[in-house]
Amino acid sequence: MGIAELRNGFPDWAKDTKLNLGSLTRSKDLNEQQLWGTMLAVAASAGNATVLREIDAEAKEHLSEAARDAAFAAATVMAMNNVAYRSRAWLGDDYSGVRMGLRMNVISNPGVEKADFELWSLAVSAVNGCEHCLNAHEHTLREEGLSRETIWEAVKVAGTVRAAAQAYDILATTASDD
Repeated sequence: MGIAELRNGFPDWAKDTKLNLGSLTRSKDLNEQQLWGTMLAVAASAGNATVLREIDAEAKEHLSEAARDAAFAAATVMAMNNVAYRSRAWLGDDYSGVRMGLRMNVISNPGVEKADFELWSLAVSAVNGCEHCLNAHEHTLREEGLSRETIWEAVKVAGTVRAAAQAYDILATTASDD
């Protein structure tokens, strides 16, 4: 089970995703917790049960229970925040001073290293397309001492896991056409 299972299920048209998923799981720019937390947070936010199940199965071998919980927390709090911050930006200047009014206590006490949680939040924000959150988390990560290469590696992981979810959504939908 896990990444190998996902990779074996990709059709030829998803070969790039298959190759990227394999190479990114051997990342030298992310430590084990950063890599698997990023993969799990994005899988949890991507909306495909197969991808989440398979990544979670393998992530359990690499993450503590606290880190696993924090990855799920990053996925859920960013689902909320990405919608709110994107909407506030789209609504324009009239809304720029409006108090957000949402609880997000997990950001200040995620149960893992601040930089790791911020990295997972950045990855989810990249997938969800929230420029405000992406920039805010990148700024915090740079203050925490992470390099551009480490941050970019998390973005590549996020894009690849999202692509895996898309491929499995396509497979599930088109399989019913046969």
